[in-house]
Amino acid sequence: MSLKTTLRTAFREFQNRLAYHDALPQLVVLGIISGIAASLLIVAFRWLVENASFFMLAGTGDGFESLSLSVRFLLPLSGALLIGVALHFVSAQDRSVSVTHVLDRLHNHQGKLPVKNILVQFLGGFVALVSGQSVGREGPAIHLGAGIASLLGQWWRLTNNSLRTLVACGSAAGIAASFNTPMAGVVFAMEVILMEYTVVGFVPVIIASVVGATTSQLVFGSDINFMIAASEVNVLLEMPYMVFCGLVFSVAAAGFIRLHLAFFQLQSYSIVLRLTFTGLVTGAVAVFVPQIMGTGYDTLNAAMLGNISVWLLILIVLAKLVVTAMATGMGMVGGLIGPSLVIGGCLGGLLGILGNVLVPSASDMDYYVAIGMVAMMGAVLNAPLAALVAILELSNSPGIIFPSMLTVVVACLGVQHLFKYKGIFAEQLKIEGLNLSAEAGKGFLSRIGVRSVMNSSFLQTGATVNWQQAQELVESNQFWLVVNQVEREALLPTAELARLMDEKTAAEEAGEDINLADLSEKMVNTGRLDSLANLQEASSLISSSGAEALLVLDSSSFPNYKVIGVITRETIMNYYGM
Repeated sequence: MSLKTTLRTAFREFQNRLAYHDALPQLVVLGIISGIAASLLIVAFRWLVENASFFMLAGTGDGFESLSLSVRFLLPLSGALLIGVALHFVSAQDRSVSVTHVLDRLHNHQGKLPVKNILVQFLGGFVALVSGQSVGREGPAIHLGAGIASLLGQWWRLTNNSLRTLVACGSAAGIAASFNTPMAGVVFAMEVILMEYTVVGFVPVIIASVVGATTSQLVFGSDINFMIAASEVNVLLEMPYMVFCGLVFSVAAAGFIRLHLAFFQLQSYSIVLRLTFTGLVTGAVAVFVPQIMGTGYDTLNAAMLGNISVWLLILIVLAKLVVTAMATGMGMVGGLIGPSLVIGGCLGGLLGILGNVLVPSASDMDYYVAIGMVAMMGAVLNAPLAALVAILELSNSPGIIFPSMLTVVVACLGVQHLFKYKGIFAEQLKIEGLNLSAEAGKGFLSRIGVRSVMNSSFLQTGATVNWQQAQELVESNQFWLVVNQVEREALLPTAELARLMDEKTAAEEAGEDINLADLSEKMVNTGRLDSLANLQEASSLISSSGAEALLVLDSSSFPNYKVIGVITRETIMNYYGM
């Protein structure tokens, strides 16, 4: 056997094994590969953005404040106009980007992310960030990471259940590579993307996130983004005030979500008009409040140090909230997690100033800024755990977790129960008419490939057979007969042929062929299914088509080729334990 044949056979076995729910070694391999691919793409994206920004801002990083008034106005306007004109020649379907796109493709399209959307995300995100739009880089990071991982799975024709894991791995690696936050990458992928926690899912996602963070540190170093003083938090004295802060953050988060959705409902207008208007407003506001431009991490560090006045903090919160909601709602390419951190941090700074007036020996300003970042991010995304882990890694300050837990829980409860929002991504997808089902049964079935449960006990035969051929079919002890008819295959239990033969004598059949069409009443109503599919797809197809069984077809030539297995409704129900 040649080396090529050996490798092909090994890879085929690798593909088949991924159909099983316990294919952990194979999934770990995918985690490593997807982590490498995603991290390299994100590092390239981040390097391009940072170097372009460094050049444009004369080495000041995010320092858009250093630009002249005219440049502050013209830069966002020209960038938005460029993106709008470019997207005008792209179909509405191909314009879908960022986290909502990933969620839709994962839960409604088996994790198959199109390459056109990935290109739009890369190029559009680059222009948006460099031109100072009020968006973050985490949305592009998640989409790009998930996208490249999904493309690898599609190119290698991996089973659809494994594509789910690949998308989660890519998302985690994207976050880890973009922000140097491997733990946050894992939690975000499980809490927001997959919306489930499983051991089989955790392990490859962890591996991918570690690979992403390692790659990022090799290129950009391991510096901490935010420095919080190592002082004590007077939690016991401040706990009632922390609850109040949580309520304030819930109002801000709900307001942000509401504005985003309001602007999102203007999708009927031209993309050029929408983005040009966004750039015009962003530029006009940036003339007076340049802190709204870019990622805004320099603004957060200044707030932690207490270097921003009360009135400027108020202006930043209001301006950043409105402009970001408009940008993301109107269709600007970019993320909203970073801006939510800036809004929450500056609002936390205001509450910290107030807290030091109301509460004796209140905590330092930097703690309130950090708590605000956690609460705003957690409430907007409906992802409190991901927000907590993110701020822990971004600040390297374990002491911030205790007060942050209380505040983020209050903020999330306020958004969900007072304002009836389930997170900004879920609400936007609801407007689009897209459903994200986190129902346990659907999630379980989507993790199992049909190859792992299909019945391979079958023989293919023509529509007519002689007595000897019929005997051979019965004596084969195969459960099913796949009958090749003119239009399409039919499925017949072998036992029905045996029963027919028992009713006839050999003499009667000696000179007469058996027409299997005579057993049409005993044949099972069937449909066709690609062998890459998962059990959730099989279940949906059976329900929608009314079929009793599905013929599993070789994925390499779907839908024009050979049957490799049979799966029935009973098989799915028995596997699920129903």
